[in-house]
Amino acid sequence: MSAPVRRTQAERTAETRRRILDAVVESIAELGFQRTTAMEIAKRAGVTWGAVQHHFGAKGGILEAVLEDTFERFEARLGDVAADAPLARRVALFVERGWEHFASPHFRSTFEILLHHGKGEDEEVPPHWQEKIFRDFDRVFERLFSNSGLPRRERAALHQFAVAELMGLAALEMLDQPRPRAAQLALLERTLLRELGG
Repeated sequence: MSAPVRRTQAERTAETRRRILDAVVESIAELGFQRTTAMEIAKRAGVTWGAVQHHFGAKGGILEAVLEDTFERFEARLGDVAADAPLARRVALFVERGWEHFASPHFRSTFEILLHHGKGEDEEVPPHWQEKIFRDFDRVFERLFSNSGLPRRERAALHQFAVAELMGLAALEMLDQPRPRAAQLALLERTLLRELGG
C-alpha cells in the first residue's frame, strides 16, 4: 500500500481559496447578495472567518476575487478558439460559450455583486469593476475578431452590444422561468457575423 501523496502548501492554499470563492457564489445564488454574510461564507467553505480574511482581507476583497474569477472562467471557455479559425466558427463559439458563461449560476452571483456594489454604507466593491470587466471581455473579443477588417471603434461597439445582449438574456433568465433562447442567440450570431464581414 503506497503512502498518501502530500499536497504542497501552494496546493492547499489554492484549494482553500477555491472553496471560499465557491462558497460566496453558492451563497449569493441561494440567499442573495444581502443575506450572504461573512459567517455564511465561512460556514459554507468549512473555514473560520479568520482564514477567509487571511486569504482575501475584508469582504470586499472576496467580492473582487469573485469578479476576477468570473472573467477568468469566461476567458478559459474561449481559450481554445483559434484567432485564425473561419469567422463563422469563431462567432458561433463566441455566442455559444458566451451564453454558457452568462447563463451560469456563477455569473448570476457576479451580476448581483455588480448590481449591489456601492449601494450600502460600506461600499464593498469599488465602481471601477464594471469598467474592468468590460475591458477584460473586450480583450477576448479583440483576440478573436481584430482581423475582421472592421475598424477598432466599431468592433468595440459591437463587442459591447454582444455582451449587453448576453447579459440581458441572462437577466431575463433570472427574472422569469428559464426558457429556450435559441432564436435570440441565433439572431445575435447572425448579427455579429454580418457586422464582422462574414
